[in-house]
Amino acid sequence: MVKVDGVDGVDGVEKRLIRGLRVLREDLWTLRAAPLPPSVWLRWLPHGLVCLVAFGVAVANADQFAQGYRLGPQFGLLCATAQGVAVALALWRPVPAWWLSTVVTVVVALGARQQMLGPGRIEPPWPWGPPGLVAQCLVLFLLALRLPTRVSAEVLAGTALITYGLEGVLGGASYTPTGALGVALFAGVVVLGTALRGRRVARHQLVEQAGITAEERARRTLLEERNRIARELHDVVAHHMSVISIQAQVAPHLVENPPRELRENLDGIRQNALEALAELRRVLGVLRSENPDDPYGLGATGGAAADAPQPTLDRLDALIENTRAAGLDVVSEVRGPAPMYPPGVQLSAYRIVQEALSNAMRHAPGARVRVELTHRPDGLCLEITNSRPARPAPRPTGAESRAQSGMGHGLLGMRERAAMLGGRVTAHPTLHGGFCVLAFLPRDGTARPTGPDADTEPPDGMELFFPDPPPTGDHTP
Repeated sequence: MVKVDGVDGVDGVEKRLIRGLRVLREDLWTLRAAPLPPSVWLRWLPHGLVCLVAFGVAVANADQFAQGYRLGPQFGLLCATAQGVAVALALWRPVPAWWLSTVVTVVVALGARQQMLGPGRIEPPWPWGPPGLVAQCLVLFLLALRLPTRVSAEVLAGTALITYGLEGVLGGASYTPTGALGVALFAGVVVLGTALRGRRVARHQLVEQAGITAEERARRTLLEERNRIARELHDVVAHHMSVISIQAQVAPHLVENPPRELRENLDGIRQNALEALAELRRVLGVLRSENPDDPYGLGATGGAAADAPQPTLDRLDALIENTRAAGLDVVSEVRGPAPMYPPGVQLSAYRIVQEALSNAMRHAPGARVRVELTHRPDGLCLEITNSRPARPAPRPTGAESRAQSGMGHGLLGMRERAAMLGGRVTAHPTLHGGFCVLAFLPRDGTARPTGPDADTEPPDGMELFFPDPPPTGDHTP
């Protein structure tokens, strides 16, 4: 017994050691850091940097104006502070900031010109000092980032004109000219800011256009699916109208000596039924498919001709046999006695099973599929579950992709069919890597009441949630 405990103890130490090594490998090699949250400090970091530059410009200009231009400490500090404020103001009001920085430069340049013409001549960089160049470049850059190109070009032209007026027209006795250098730097930062703004605007417009395109595609897909369902339901409605017309025509012959009023009413019913059939044919002509070989828009797997009857639950066995013949392992099970469902319910149930099998065949090759039909007192429950695919789904070629695009729209079509009858459809990946589609269709094809006293709980085994689509390569209807 002691020996066994010793062995167990050694095994426990080895397990803890292995677990510790795995944790260490994860911590030092495979663990990925979570992305930083959008912090307020990160959002305000550029503003802080600009304000820091503005403070540095003010300090450097105070020394330049007071010592280099000999404007006095009070006046120089005032002008330097004003230009520093202009740099910070450009973050919110770039045009007033440009005016303030330009006016300060003009005033300082005129004051320095008087000193250059005086008895103690100086030779400073003029009309733009080094701190002033930095301040004006930053103001113009922020302005080009915020405002349209037209405004940036106007501001750049105004700055160049003022520089030419100071250096080329007024001039001074002796100085180091900085006008050409300043205009070149200003043009460069304006071009850079304009390019960055154009790139940002183009990216924003591209995102908006992508969103609009996605919305339009979803709307078009929904309308196409509804048109496809309407084309199929045309046959169901036309069948009932034909029966009404025939019954109205035969009814007078079932009664001996029918009254004239009865004959007239029955003739009116038959005439109205025939007119309704004619209108239904016109509606079908409006909703007809562009592909004459596929009038109902069902794609290659639809197998429906324009004059073929719409499928019912009786044809599910043939559908499953055809799917098996295509190479998919399918088993089916029916629970409960089958009542008489309306044609719309049978058609929708058939199409849901057909679409689920088609998706399993395309996205889960080699998987095993189970189809369960449960006849309940209140309706029909469908469950189509496939196992993990045996191999990755092949990438469709261009022709195959175009062919598959006409084969319906997966879960969207299933949900539309179920919602039309007051039912619902859910779909989610299974724990074993497969996919499951659950559907419930009311027995009479009408929605149940949704008031506070109504029973809104789903049938047993159905979970009403719509998870995010699985990663690429998994079963995605």
